[in-house]
Amino acid sequence: MIKPVRDAFNQAFSPESYRAFLAKVETDFPNQLDFRVAETPIFVPKVLTDKLLQACDDIISVVTRDDFKALTEKAIPTDQRVPNEDEHTQFMAVDFAVCLDEQGELTPQLIEFQGFPSLYCFQPYLASLFRSLYPIPDNLSHLFTVADNAAYLEQLRQMIVGDCQPEEVILLEIYPEKQKTRIDFVLAERYLGIPAVCITKIKKDGRKLFYEKEGRLLQIKRIYNRLIFDDLQNYPDLQTDFHLTDDVDVDWVGHPNWFFRISKYTLPLLKSPFVPASYYLSDLSTYPADLENYVLKPLFSFAGSGVQLNITSEDLDAIPLNQRDGYLLQRKVKYEPVIQSLDGLVKCEIRMLFIWPKEDKRPTLLTNLSRLSRGEMIGVNFNKNKDWVGGSVCFFEK
Repeated sequence: MIKPVRDAFNQAFSPESYRAFLAKVETDFPNQLDFRVAETPIFVPKVLTDKLLQACDDIISVVTRDDFKALTEKAIPTDQRVPNEDEHTQFMAVDFAVCLDEQGELTPQLIEFQGFPSLYCFQPYLASLFRSLYPIPDNLSHLFTVADNAAYLEQLRQMIVGDCQPEEVILLEIYPEKQKTRIDFVLAERYLGIPAVCITKIKKDGRKLFYEKEGRLLQIKRIYNRLIFDDLQNYPDLQTDFHLTDDVDVDWVGHPNWFFRISKYTLPLLKSPFVPASYYLSDLSTYPADLENYVLKPLFSFAGSGVQLNITSEDLDAIPLNQRDGYLLQRKVKYEPVIQSLDGLVKCEIRMLFIWPKEDKRPTLLTNLSRLSRGEMIGVNFNKNKDWVGGSVCFFEK
């Protein structure tokens, strides 16, 4: 999107340099990269950077409202509500499609919104790796509000580890060694000193939680939560001493309830030129006349599962009345192919990554994640056997 930078990158790129890139990841973290990393970062011009920042401000103005928790009470399933919720999320990830407006200018359009951690530890590593192998100008940065990766990681450490010892803090997952994002967990341990611990390994004694490390039983004082109920439901026979809904004496960093409060459920509350119209299906007495321009999304699905791109009024009528509050109707967004690969243009999505320490009044933007696609949608299933697709990072013109 910044033509001179793109031209210089593409000229320096070769299949051999990409293989060297992947080989470096494998050397650093053997057998840990389990998702496709795209061949290129994204270079974001200032005009689009400014619009992304404005879009985020529009969203933050809603999330920081005094009545936001009241407006999102129904987002949390009754049987999945976790005790001891805090006043706001500690993590916020905001996904935008890169599109063109009516004037033909680049513009962001909100796609997803989550109060849950993303690849906060992998992204600084990825950005540094791209810089080490390719020409990326110094006036472009993957960071906001901090000067460098060291300052970025210190912000993460202060929020996640705080005044605890690192071994008193765990990253909670289900079978973390099998997760596709496990490279991020390994980097969290490298950067922050906190281990990834499977929920099956946690022992409970009253309201206290413990895990075993090198033959020692250590009390867990903080949980950096990467576990969602959707994943747990894939293991209906799982036997655990600790359940997410237990009332326990821990400090959640990323309380599980915020996964539901800040999610697709929030989209109808947002009003901005950068947010496509969204409606709870249960609120509609009549459907939009141009249903072909809308997509149907289950409110409580993860990673794009259950999304229906082409819907009719008959499809909507077939959804039972008592299930309609679980669906969102959202105006379609047209991704514009704007990334020049070696053999054509590629679509992209930009995820802005915020942290929100408990004592702060507003979230703070720190870094980003991006995904490239040649398919109808961004997800892995739509980009099989394609190149110049997958996860990446943006470098922004400031």
